[in-house]
Amino acid sequence: MKLATLCYLKKNGKTLMLFRNKKKDDMNGGKWIGLGGKIEEGETPEECAIREIKEESGYIAKNLILKGILTFPAFDGNNCWYVFLYLVTEFEGDMIDSSEGTLKWINDEDLMNLPMWEGDKIFLKWLNEKGIYSGKFIYKDEKFIDFTYTHYN
Repeated sequence: MKLATLCYLKKNGKTLMLFRNKKKDDMNGGKWIGLGGKIEEGETPEECAIREIKEESGYIAKNLILKGILTFPAFDGNNCWYVFLYLVTEFEGDMIDSSEGTLKWINDEDLMNLPMWEGDKIFLKWLNEKGIYSGKFIYKDEKFIDFTYTHYN
């Protein structure tokens, strides 16, 4: 089992996205994703999100809004991933050149046209909704199969 965070910074009708194009053998290679990563021993999901945002973008998150808990059974072929989904609308600092990939502010109306995991197109819409979601996203051999969710107002 793996615990992780996935964070989306938004401002002025744009979302900060990371194009994964710098790491060899990257399961996210060639896809646009949010910022985040694995929760370290003893770290809260919030501490992880703040750390990962800083490491991957240079920005310092000033608010984290929990939008969901995502479950990805055997996503990497072996491990079940539990991911805390955050929206971030307040942050400071200057964007850096990320070692994870290419960062770019994308117009919100263009997000769904990017190459990304199919499930991401579903939960990205949740960022604009009230409440918190719990979702399960099933993939097999990197192919999207199905999803279920519960919405808590």
